Amino acid sequence: MTDAAITVDKLAKTFRKPFSGRKVEAVRGVSFEVATGEVFGFVGPNGAGKTTCIKMLTGLIFPTGGAATIFGERIPSPRAMRRVGFLPENPYVYPYLTPREFVTLCGQLSGVPRGEIDARVEKTIARVGMTEAIDRPVRALSKGMGQRVGLAAALVHDPELLILDEPMSGLDPVGRKDVRDLILEERARGKTVFFSTHILSDVETLCDRVCILRKGAVVVSGPLRELLKSESTRSEIALTADESARKALDEAGFPGRTMGDFWVIETEGDAAQKRVIELALDRGAKVRSVTPKRETLEELFVRRAL
Repeated sequence: MTDAAITVDKLAKTFRKPFSGRKVEAVRGVSFEVATGEVFGFVGPNGAGKTTCIKMLTGLIFPTGGAATIFGERIPSPRAMRRVGFLPENPYVYPYLTPREFVTLCGQLSGVPRGEIDARVEKTIARVGMTEAIDRPVRALSKGMGQRVGLAAALVHDPELLILDEPMSGLDPVGRKDVRDLILEERARGKTVFFSTHILSDVETLCDRVCILRKGAVVVSGPLRELLKSESTRSEIALTADESARKALDEAGFPGRTMGDFWVIETEGDAAQKRVIELALDRGAKVRSVTPKRETLEELFVRRAL
């Protein structure tokens, strides 16, 4: 890609354990790119290195190898971070401030003009659904409400790039939907969104491309639509079949299961699909439907990352 918001090239991070001094490779040669204007999903099991990568991108820790850029600026880059909105995995919101006060502080630190700050804060807090609690002390808010305040702080200066580490953490189903809608709104406005999550259904719904990490290394990366193309033709065949037809199909190596009023058989490959249909018709069964099946992101994740 020529127009990249984030470019990561063989990024690595090694920690040393206290006392023993043993080296731990948290991130090992990670490479990927995030195009301007896309939603990019960053996924992997616990301990895969996602948060460590994000901390390196945002300048919170330094890499021990490789390089990365944000908007062409090599990290760590304070100038690039002025164009970034960041929500950490566990945002710390000062408990003695109200959402209005905290988001105002973040807006001021991010360079929002003084004449715009009040209106911008109210608008942003409304976007994350916190208007009713705008002047309530943060210490009186739930974890999910605190997460919304952290998201408002990331959005208040209208950044070009959002880096969100587990943005749905602690949110109820309504809150998750609100965040999904917000991400889609940002993409529609031409913004770039990079987020990590364990909620694979959200990635499958929202993302243009995805990168899956395992033990600090990339195991899958690319356009989501391409990654989820089935490597083989899988189908689900629904039949109306009596006991003798079911037994014949089972003996031929095509076991099925009852689903409602139908006997359902899953096949892999065109030849198997054709054979099941021929056997079923030969035994007097009726074919009710043939449904192509594609691999889900969860299946890809389990197959490649666990």
